[in-house]
Amino acid sequence: MILKEKISYLKHKIVQEASGYADLDMSLIEHKKILDFKSWGKYFFICFNDFTIQIHFGLFGSYQFHEPKKVNPKIALHFNDDSVYFYVCTVKRIDEPLDELYDWSADVMNDKWDSGKTLVKLKAAKDKNIGDVLLDQQIFSGVGNIIKNEVLYRCKVHPESIVGKIPVAKLKEIVEESRLYSFDFLKWRKNNELSRHYEVYKQDKSRHTNISVTRKDTGKTKRSSYFVVPEQKLYR
Repeated sequence: MILKEKISYLKHKIVQEASGYADLDMSLIEHKKILDFKSWGKYFFICFNDFTIQIHFGLFGSYQFHEPKKVNPKIALHFNDDSVYFYVCTVKRIDEPLDELYDWSADVMNDKWDSGKTLVKLKAAKDKNIGDVLLDQQIFSGVGNIIKNEVLYRCKVHPESIVGKIPVAKLKEIVEESRLYSFDFLKWRKNNELSRHYEVYKQDKSRHTNISVTRKDTGKTKRSSYFVVPEQKLYR
């Protein structure tokens, strides 16, 4: 979402040259006008008239405007008066319409996000660990491990709770809080103050209650969970 805002000034510009070591025919991108930029969870899309370039940054991907880094970019787009470079990412060309491939209503930061539909999908995962489900991009697109931990702390739910055992009112709270926290996350990250707002993530003690935080790899994903045992209820 931050990249989408930063790169918006290049919308409607024509790519004069495309370069990089991605497995793409760069010549097919050249002299094409960028129609739009979109995002879905951790995927970023550069949309042209009849195809889309999909970029996924994973854990270590990055981008840079204007001037390149000292390493080769996976893909770089050059315009008459500017350039943008993408590093350590996966790059793919998509010829199908994005609406046929991605459910925009699952993206917690998309205008088309549907909390009711998300709740239905959450309930359907009744036998799963809530920590795992929050990281399922088909249900909560855009939610990563930091957001998972902070949302569950806000909602006072233990990450190893079984979805089907959690009261519906609490599930609704988790759904709504996932969206709210995602926008807080974006705001804090843009202001370079994200870590100042962590309640439990990578904390020894919860920021406000000063109670010890437990760290444990939980669920089938084995992702790090940070939680406060006395404050977060375990539903089993």
